[in-house]
Amino acid sequence: VIATGTDRISSIAVFFAVKLLLGMKNIGLWGSIIVGLLAGNIIGYFTEYFTSDHYNPTKKLANTSLTGPATIIIGGLSLGMMSTAIPVITVVFGTIGAFYFAGGGLLGLYGIGLAAVGMLSTLGITLATDAYGPVADNAGGIAEMANMNPEVRKRTDALDALGNTTAATGKGFAIGSAALTALALLAEYGNKIAEFLHIDPTTIVANILNPLVLIGIFIGSVLPFVFSSMSMGAVGRAAQSMVDEVRRQFKEKKGILKGTEKPDYARCVQISTKGAQREMVIPSLIAICSPVVVGILFGPITVLALLAGATCTGFILAVMMANSGGAWDNAKKYIEGGALGGKNSNAHKAAVVGDTVGDPFKDTSGPCINILIKLMSMISIVFVGTCIALNEPIVEFFKSIFS
Repeated sequence: VIATGTDRISSIAVFFAVKLLLGMKNIGLWGSIIVGLLAGNIIGYFTEYFTSDHYNPTKKLANTSLTGPATIIIGGLSLGMMSTAIPVITVVFGTIGAFYFAGGGLLGLYGIGLAAVGMLSTLGITLATDAYGPVADNAGGIAEMANMNPEVRKRTDALDALGNTTAATGKGFAIGSAALTALALLAEYGNKIAEFLHIDPTTIVANILNPLVLIGIFIGSVLPFVFSSMSMGAVGRAAQSMVDEVRRQFKEKKGILKGTEKPDYARCVQISTKGAQREMVIPSLIAICSPVVVGILFGPITVLALLAGATCTGFILAVMMANSGGAWDNAKKYIEGGALGGKNSNAHKAAVVGDTVGDPFKDTSGPCINILIKLMSMISIVFVGTCIALNEPIVEFFKSIFS
Protein backbone atom coordinates (compact mmCIF):
# COMPACT_ATOMS: atom_id res chain seq x y z
CA VAL A 1 0.00 0.00 0.00
CA ILE A 2 2.83 2.38 0.89
CA ALA A 3 4.66 1.59 -2.34
CA THR A 4 1.50 2.18 -4.37
CA GLY A 5 0.95 5.52 -2.65
CA THR A 6 4.56 6.51 -3.29
CA ASP A 7 4.20 5.60 -6.96
CA ARG A 8 1.14 7.83 -7.31
CA ILE A 9 2.80 10.74 -5.56
CA SER A 10 5.93 10.34 -7.72
CA SER A 11 3.86 10.16 -10.92
CA ILE A 12 1.92 13.33 -10.15
CA ALA A 13 4.97 15.26 -8.91
CA VAL A 14 7.06 14.30 -11.94
CA PHE A 15 4.28 15.34 -14.34
CA PHE A 16 4.18 18.87 -12.98
CA ALA A 17 7.99 19.03 -12.80
CA VAL A 18 8.34 18.13 -16.50
CA LYS A 19 5.51 20.47 -17.46
CA LEU A 20 6.97 23.43 -15.58
CA LEU A 21 10.62 22.88 -16.51
CA LEU A 22 10.39 21.56 -20.08
CA GLY A 23 6.90 22.46 -21.26
CA MET A 24 4.14 20.31 -22.70
CA LYS A 25 6.08 19.75 -25.92
CA ASN A 26 8.44 17.48 -23.95
CA ILE A 27 5.76 15.79 -21.89
CA GLY A 28 6.85 12.51 -23.48
CA LEU A 29 9.75 12.53 -21.00
CA TRP A 30 7.15 12.10 -18.27
CA GLY A 31 6.04 8.96 -20.10
CA SER A 32 9.64 7.68 -20.02
CA ILE A 33 9.77 8.16 -16.26
CA ILE A 34 6.44 6.36 -15.82
CA VAL A 35 7.76 3.47 -17.93
CA GLY A 36 10.71 3.13 -15.54
CA LEU A 37 8.38 3.29 -12.55
CA LEU A 38 6.19 0.53 -13.98
CA ALA A 39 9.21 -1.58 -14.91
CA GLY A 40 10.50 -1.37 -11.34
CA ASN A 41 7.14 -2.49 -9.96
CA ILE A 42 6.97 -5.44 -12.36
CA ILE A 43 10.48 -6.55 -11.41
CA GLY A 44 9.60 -6.14 -7.72
CA TYR A 45 6.40 -8.17 -8.00
CA PHE A 46 8.00 -11.12 -9.78
CA THR A 47 10.98 -11.04 -7.43
CA GLU A 48 8.51 -11.53 -4.59
CA TYR A 49 6.78 -14.29 -6.54
CA PHE A 50 9.98 -16.26 -6.98
CA THR A 51 11.42 -15.75 -3.48
CA SER A 52 8.49 -15.64 -1.04
CA ASP A 53 7.37 -18.85 0.66
CA HIS A 54 3.76 -17.77 0.08
CA TYR A 55 4.10 -18.72 -3.60
CA ASN A 56 4.66 -22.03 -5.37
CA PRO A 57 8.28 -21.61 -6.62
CA THR A 58 9.79 -21.47 -3.10
CA LYS A 59 7.39 -24.13 -1.77
CA LYS A 60 8.43 -26.47 -4.57
CA LEU A 61 12.06 -25.66 -3.83
CA ALA A 62 11.50 -26.63 -0.19
CA ASN A 63 10.06 -29.98 -1.35
CA THR A 64 13.32 -30.77 -3.16
CA SER A 65 15.06 -30.82 0.24
CA LEU A 66 13.33 -34.14 0.96
CA THR A 67 15.88 -35.86 -1.27
CA GLY A 68 18.96 -34.11 0.09
CA PRO A 69 21.22 -31.06 -0.30
CA ALA A 70 22.14 -31.76 -3.93
CA THR A 71 18.57 -31.54 -5.20
CA ILE A 72 17.76 -28.34 -3.31
CA ILE A 73 20.90 -26.70 -4.70
CA ILE A 74 19.97 -27.81 -8.23
CA GLY A 75 16.40 -26.58 -7.66
CA GLY A 76 17.61 -23.19 -6.38
CA LEU A 77 19.87 -22.66 -9.37
CA SER A 78 17.03 -23.63 -11.70
CA LEU A 79 14.62 -21.24 -9.97
CA GLY A 80 17.13 -18.38 -10.13
CA MET A 81 17.78 -18.92 -13.82
CA MET A 82 14.08 -19.04 -14.64
CA SER A 83 13.44 -15.88 -12.62
CA THR A 84 15.68 -13.83 -14.95
CA ALA A 85 13.30 -14.06 -17.93
CA ILE A 86 10.66 -11.57 -16.80
CA PRO A 87 13.10 -8.86 -15.55
CA VAL A 88 14.99 -9.03 -18.85
CA ILE A 89 11.80 -8.80 -20.91
CA THR A 90 10.64 -5.94 -18.68
CA VAL A 91 13.87 -4.01 -19.21
CA VAL A 92 13.71 -4.67 -22.97
CA PHE A 93 10.19 -3.25 -23.33
CA GLY A 94 10.95 -0.53 -20.78
CA THR A 95 13.95 0.58 -22.83
CA ILE A 96 11.94 0.66 -26.05
CA GLY A 97 9.04 2.47 -24.38
CA ALA A 98 11.26 5.08 -22.69
CA PHE A 99 13.16 5.67 -25.94
CA TYR A 100 10.09 6.31 -28.09
CA PHE A 101 8.08 8.19 -25.45
CA ALA A 102 10.95 10.70 -25.32
CA GLY A 103 10.91 11.08 -29.10
CA GLY A 104 13.78 8.84 -30.20
CA GLY A 105 17.28 9.92 -31.22
CA LEU A 106 19.52 11.54 -28.61
CA LEU A 107 16.47 12.68 -26.64
CA GLY A 108 15.35 9.06 -26.57
CA LEU A 109 18.61 8.07 -24.92
CA TYR A 110 17.93 10.78 -22.35
CA GLY A 111 14.51 9.20 -21.88
CA ILE A 112 16.16 5.87 -21.05
CA GLY A 113 18.20 7.62 -18.38
CA LEU A 114 14.98 9.15 -17.01
CA ALA A 115 13.41 5.68 -16.93
CA ALA A 116 16.19 4.67 -14.52
CA VAL A 117 15.31 7.74 -12.46
CA GLY A 118 11.66 6.67 -12.53
CA MET A 119 12.61 3.20 -11.33
CA LEU A 120 14.46 4.77 -8.40
CA SER A 121 11.86 7.43 -7.65
CA THR A 122 10.58 5.23 -4.82
CA LEU A 123 14.10 5.02 -3.41
CA GLY A 124 13.00 5.63 0.17
CA ILE A 125 10.72 2.59 0.14
CA THR A 126 13.34 0.52 -1.69
CA LEU A 127 16.03 1.31 0.87
CA ALA A 128 13.63 0.64 3.73
CA THR A 129 12.67 -2.77 2.35
CA ASP A 130 16.33 -3.61 1.71
CA ALA A 131 17.32 -2.70 5.28
CA TYR A 132 14.32 -4.46 6.81
CA GLY A 133 15.73 -7.96 6.32
CA PRO A 134 19.00 -7.56 8.28
CA VAL A 135 17.14 -5.80 11.12
CA ALA A 136 14.67 -8.69 11.45
CA ASP A 137 17.47 -11.26 11.16
CA ASN A 138 19.54 -9.60 13.88
CA ALA A 139 16.47 -9.30 16.10
CA GLY A 140 16.05 -13.07 15.86
CA GLY A 141 19.71 -13.63 16.73
CA ILE A 142 19.43 -11.37 19.77
CA ALA A 143 16.26 -13.16 20.90
CA GLU A 144 18.00 -16.53 20.69
CA MET A 145 21.20 -15.41 22.45
CA ALA A 146 19.13 -13.78 25.20
CA ASN A 147 17.27 -17.09 25.78
CA MET A 148 13.93 -15.41 25.24
CA ASN A 149 10.66 -17.27 24.89
CA PRO A 150 10.71 -19.56 21.77
CA GLU A 151 7.59 -17.75 20.58
CA VAL A 152 9.69 -14.60 20.14
CA ARG A 153 12.11 -16.44 17.86
CA LYS A 154 9.17 -17.85 15.91
CA ARG A 155 7.87 -14.34 15.28
CA THR A 156 11.27 -12.96 14.29
CA ASP A 157 11.72 -15.88 11.89
CA ALA A 158 8.47 -14.90 10.15
CA LEU A 159 9.71 -11.33 9.91
CA ASP A 160 13.09 -12.55 8.65
CA ALA A 161 11.39 -14.59 5.91
CA LEU A 162 9.58 -11.44 4.80
CA GLY A 163 12.90 -9.59 5.04
CA ASN A 164 14.51 -12.04 2.62
CA THR A 165 11.83 -11.23 0.06
CA THR A 166 12.02 -7.46 0.59
CA ALA A 167 15.82 -7.57 0.32
CA ALA A 168 15.60 -9.49 -2.95
CA THR A 169 13.07 -6.94 -4.21
CA GLY A 170 15.43 -4.09 -3.31
CA LYS A 171 18.26 -5.82 -5.17
CA GLY A 172 15.97 -6.25 -8.20
CA PHE A 173 15.31 -2.49 -8.25
CA ALA A 174 19.03 -1.77 -7.89
CA ILE A 175 20.23 -4.03 -10.71
CA GLY A 176 17.33 -3.01 -12.98
CA SER A 177 18.17 0.65 -12.56
CA ALA A 178 21.86 -0.17 -13.07
CA ALA A 179 21.04 -1.74 -16.45
CA LEU A 180 19.05 1.30 -17.59
CA THR A 181 21.66 3.70 -16.22
CA ALA A 182 24.39 1.80 -18.04
CA LEU A 183 22.55 2.33 -21.34
CA ALA A 184 22.48 6.07 -20.70
CA LEU A 185 26.17 6.02 -19.77
CA LEU A 186 26.96 4.13 -22.98
CA ALA A 187 25.40 6.98 -24.90
CA GLU A 188 27.47 9.48 -22.95
CA TYR A 189 30.59 7.43 -23.62
CA GLY A 190 29.82 7.60 -27.34
CA ASN A 191 29.45 11.38 -27.06
CA LYS A 192 32.85 11.61 -25.36
CA ILE A 193 34.47 9.57 -28.14
CA ALA A 194 32.97 11.93 -30.70
CA GLU A 195 34.15 14.94 -28.70
CA PHE A 196 37.77 13.77 -28.57
CA LEU A 197 37.82 12.62 -32.20
CA HIS A 198 35.91 15.72 -33.43
CA ILE A 199 33.26 13.69 -35.25
CA ASP A 200 29.47 13.48 -35.27
CA PRO A 201 28.23 11.18 -32.43
CA THR A 202 25.64 9.62 -34.75
CA THR A 203 28.43 8.27 -36.96
CA ILE A 204 29.83 6.06 -34.18
CA VAL A 205 28.78 2.48 -34.94
CA ALA A 206 29.93 -0.65 -33.10
CA ASN A 207 29.61 -3.16 -35.96
CA ILE A 208 29.29 -6.67 -34.56
CA LEU A 209 31.14 -8.00 -37.62
CA ASN A 210 34.19 -6.02 -36.52
CA PRO A 211 36.60 -8.34 -34.61
CA LEU A 212 37.43 -5.52 -32.18
CA VAL A 213 33.75 -5.29 -31.24
CA LEU A 214 33.47 -9.05 -30.73
CA ILE A 215 36.58 -8.96 -28.54
CA GLY A 216 34.97 -6.30 -26.37
CA ILE A 217 31.70 -8.24 -26.03
CA PHE A 218 33.53 -11.41 -24.97
CA ILE A 219 35.72 -9.64 -22.43
CA GLY A 220 32.82 -7.65 -21.03
CA SER A 221 30.59 -10.73 -20.81
CA VAL A 222 33.10 -12.68 -18.74
CA LEU A 223 33.96 -9.89 -16.28
CA PRO A 224 30.82 -10.28 -14.07
CA PHE A 225 31.58 -14.00 -13.77
CA VAL A 226 35.22 -13.41 -12.83
CA PHE A 227 34.19 -10.69 -10.39
CA SER A 228 31.55 -12.96 -8.82
CA SER A 229 34.01 -15.83 -8.59
CA MET A 230 36.49 -13.69 -6.70
CA SER A 231 33.89 -12.29 -4.31
CA MET A 232 32.44 -15.74 -3.58
CA GLY A 233 35.94 -17.15 -3.11
CA ALA A 234 36.61 -14.37 -0.63
CA VAL A 235 33.53 -15.38 1.37
CA GLY A 236 34.68 -19.00 1.38
CA ARG A 237 38.17 -18.17 2.57
CA ALA A 238 36.88 -15.82 5.28
CA ALA A 239 34.45 -18.53 6.42
CA GLN A 240 37.28 -21.07 6.64
CA SER A 241 39.34 -18.67 8.76
CA MET A 242 36.33 -18.10 11.00
CA VAL A 243 35.70 -21.82 11.46
CA ASP A 244 39.37 -22.41 12.29
CA GLU A 245 39.26 -19.60 14.88
CA VAL A 246 36.08 -20.96 16.49
CA ARG A 247 37.56 -24.46 16.68
CA ARG A 248 40.74 -23.05 18.22
CA GLN A 249 38.77 -21.23 20.89
CA PHE A 250 36.70 -24.32 21.70
CA LYS A 251 39.91 -26.33 22.03
CA GLU A 252 41.81 -23.83 24.16
CA LYS A 253 38.88 -22.58 26.25
CA LYS A 254 37.02 -25.63 27.47
CA GLY A 255 34.66 -23.49 29.52
CA ILE A 256 32.96 -21.90 26.48
CA LEU A 257 30.60 -24.83 25.97
CA LYS A 258 29.95 -25.01 29.70
CA GLY A 259 29.21 -21.30 29.97
CA THR A 260 32.04 -20.57 32.40
CA GLU A 261 34.26 -18.74 29.88
CA LYS A 262 33.46 -16.06 27.32
CA PRO A 263 34.52 -16.47 23.66
CA ASP A 264 36.82 -13.90 22.06
CA TYR A 265 34.20 -12.21 19.87
CA ALA A 266 36.54 -9.39 18.88
CA ARG A 267 38.90 -11.81 17.16
CA CYS A 268 36.06 -13.19 15.01
CA VAL A 269 34.91 -9.69 14.05
CA GLN A 270 38.50 -8.80 13.16
CA ILE A 271 38.77 -11.80 10.83
CA SER A 272 35.59 -10.70 8.99
CA THR A 273 36.50 -7.04 8.62
CA LYS A 274 40.12 -7.59 7.60
CA GLY A 275 39.15 -10.38 5.23
CA ALA A 276 36.47 -8.22 3.56
CA GLN A 277 38.91 -5.37 2.93
CA ARG A 278 41.88 -7.48 1.85
CA GLU A 279 39.98 -9.87 -0.42
CA MET A 280 38.23 -7.15 -2.46
CA VAL A 281 41.39 -5.32 -3.54
CA ILE A 282 41.96 -7.40 -6.69
CA PRO A 283 38.27 -7.47 -7.80
CA SER A 284 38.14 -3.69 -7.39
CA LEU A 285 41.28 -3.24 -9.49
CA ILE A 286 39.79 -5.44 -12.21
CA ALA A 287 36.68 -3.24 -12.37
CA ILE A 288 38.77 -0.06 -12.49
CA CYS A 289 41.57 -1.19 -14.80
CA SER A 290 39.81 -3.40 -17.36
CA PRO A 291 38.08 -0.57 -19.33
CA VAL A 292 41.29 1.48 -19.34
CA VAL A 293 43.56 -1.41 -20.40
CA VAL A 294 41.13 -2.61 -23.09
CA GLY A 295 40.74 0.97 -24.36
CA ILE A 296 44.49 1.48 -24.62
CA LEU A 297 45.09 -1.86 -26.35
CA PHE A 298 42.08 -2.07 -28.67
CA GLY A 299 40.51 1.40 -28.79
CA PRO A 300 37.31 3.07 -27.56
CA ILE A 301 34.92 1.09 -29.76
CA THR A 302 36.08 -2.12 -28.05
CA VAL A 303 35.38 -0.51 -24.67
CA LEU A 304 31.87 0.36 -25.88
CA ALA A 305 31.33 -3.33 -26.69
CA LEU A 306 32.92 -4.34 -23.37
CA LEU A 307 30.43 -2.22 -21.43
CA ALA A 308 27.53 -3.66 -23.43
CA GLY A 309 28.66 -7.23 -22.74
CA ALA A 310 29.19 -6.57 -19.02
CA THR A 311 25.78 -4.89 -18.70
CA CYS A 312 23.89 -7.76 -20.37
CA THR A 313 25.50 -10.68 -18.54
CA GLY A 314 25.89 -8.75 -15.29
CA PHE A 315 22.19 -7.87 -15.13
CA ILE A 316 21.11 -11.47 -15.71
CA LEU A 317 23.69 -12.96 -13.33
CA ALA A 318 22.81 -10.51 -10.53
CA VAL A 319 19.09 -11.26 -10.77
CA MET A 320 19.74 -15.00 -10.80
CA MET A 321 21.99 -14.85 -7.73
CA ALA A 322 19.70 -12.58 -5.72
CA ASN A 323 16.60 -14.67 -6.41
CA SER A 324 18.29 -18.04 -5.90
CA GLY A 325 19.72 -16.90 -2.58
CA GLY A 326 16.41 -15.45 -1.39
CA ALA A 327 14.50 -18.59 -2.37
CA TRP A 328 17.01 -20.91 -0.61
CA ASP A 329 16.76 -18.82 2.56
CA ASN A 330 12.96 -18.74 2.54
CA ALA A 331 12.75 -22.46 1.74
CA LYS A 332 14.67 -23.05 4.97
CA LYS A 333 12.36 -20.67 6.85
CA TYR A 334 9.33 -22.44 5.35
CA ILE A 335 10.55 -25.77 6.74
CA GLU A 336 11.41 -24.21 10.10
CA GLY A 337 7.80 -23.02 10.26
CA GLY A 338 6.70 -26.66 10.53
CA ALA A 339 6.51 -27.88 6.93
CA LEU A 340 8.16 -31.12 5.75
CA GLY A 341 9.14 -32.26 9.24
CA GLY A 342 10.12 -28.91 10.68
CA LYS A 343 13.36 -27.98 12.40
CA ASN A 344 16.14 -30.57 12.76
CA SER A 345 14.53 -32.89 10.19
CA ASN A 346 16.56 -34.23 7.26
CA ALA A 347 14.74 -31.79 4.97
CA HIS A 348 15.76 -28.92 7.25
CA LYS A 349 19.41 -30.03 7.26
CA ALA A 350 19.39 -30.07 3.46
CA ALA A 351 17.76 -26.63 3.36
CA VAL A 352 20.45 -25.25 5.68
CA VAL A 353 23.06 -26.35 3.13
CA GLY A 354 21.12 -24.57 0.39
CA ASP A 355 20.87 -21.44 2.51
CA THR A 356 24.62 -21.53 3.18
CA VAL A 357 25.26 -21.62 -0.56
CA GLY A 358 22.70 -18.88 -1.13
CA ASP A 359 24.15 -16.36 1.34
CA PRO A 360 27.16 -15.36 -0.80
CA PHE A 361 24.86 -15.40 -3.82
CA LYS A 362 22.35 -12.89 -2.49
CA ASP A 363 24.47 -10.92 -0.03
CA THR A 364 27.86 -10.68 -1.73
CA SER A 365 28.24 -11.43 -5.42
CA GLY A 366 24.76 -10.42 -6.65
CA PRO A 367 24.67 -6.92 -5.11
CA CYS A 368 28.28 -6.25 -6.14
CA ILE A 369 27.55 -6.65 -9.84
CA ASN A 370 25.44 -3.49 -10.18
CA ILE A 371 28.35 -1.55 -8.65
CA LEU A 372 30.69 -3.24 -11.15
CA ILE A 373 28.52 -2.18 -14.11
CA LYS A 374 28.19 1.46 -13.01
CA LEU A 375 31.84 1.79 -11.96
CA MET A 376 33.15 0.45 -15.26
CA SER A 377 30.91 2.85 -17.17
CA MET A 378 32.08 5.85 -15.16
CA ILE A 379 35.76 4.89 -15.40
CA SER A 380 35.38 4.49 -19.17
CA ILE A 381 33.94 7.98 -19.52
CA VAL A 382 36.63 9.55 -17.33
CA PHE A 383 39.54 7.91 -19.16
CA VAL A 384 38.23 7.94 -22.73
CA GLY A 385 40.72 10.67 -23.73
CA THR A 386 43.63 8.74 -22.24
CA CYS A 387 42.61 5.57 -24.07
CA ILE A 388 42.34 7.35 -27.43
CA ALA A 389 45.68 9.14 -26.97
CA LEU A 390 47.60 5.99 -25.98
CA ASN A 391 45.84 3.65 -28.39
CA GLU A 392 47.16 5.38 -31.52
CA PRO A 393 50.88 4.72 -30.90
CA ILE A 394 50.14 1.13 -29.90
CA VAL A 395 48.19 0.55 -33.12
CA GLU A 396 51.03 2.03 -35.14
CA PHE A 397 53.53 -0.16 -33.29
CA PHE A 398 51.64 -3.37 -34.11
CA LYS A 399 51.15 -2.27 -37.72
CA SER A 400 54.90 -1.82 -38.03
CA ILE A 401 55.52 -5.32 -36.64
CA PHE A 402 53.05 -7.08 -38.94
CA SER A 403 54.07 -5.08 -41.99
